[in-house]
Amino acid sequence: MLDAADVNAVFQSYGRCCRKERFFEDFYDIFFNSSDDIKAMFQNTDMAQQYHLLRAGLLWLIMHARGASDNKLRQLGGSHDRNGYNVRPEMYNIWLRSLLLAIRNHDPEFVPELAEQWKRVLTPGIDIIRGAY
Repeated sequence: MLDAADVNAVFQSYGRCCRKERFFEDFYDIFFNSSDDIKAMFQNTDMAQQYHLLRAGLLWLIMHARGASDNKLRQLGGSHDRNGYNVRPEMYNIWLRSLLLAIRNHDPEFVPELAEQWKRVLTPGIDIIRGAY
C-alpha cells in the first residue's frame, strides 16, 4: 500500500511542475537525448499533442496511486505494447529517469527525498503499463 504522504507530495510536486509548459518540453528533450531509439520513435509525432498526452498520463499514474481504477493504465499498456507503439519494457526506466531530471529542474521545492517519493508512487502504475508488453 502506498503511503498517503508520498502520494500527496508527488501530487503537489506535479502541480508545481505543470505551472510551466516548458516542463513537458524539457522532459522530452531529456528523454530524446537519452536514446537514439527513443528519439526515432517520436520522429513524426505532433509534440504539442504529445505534451497533453504526457500531462494526462502522469495524472492517471498519480490518480491510480490515490486508489483510482487502473483501466486507463491498462489501455496505455495495450497501445504501447509490442503490437502498438512497441515501447520495450526497459524504456520505462529511461522514461522515469528523464522525468525525475525534468522534475528536479522544474519543481522549486525539489529535494532528493521527493525523487524517491515519485519513484514509489509511479512504479506500480508503470509496472501495469510495462506488463502489457
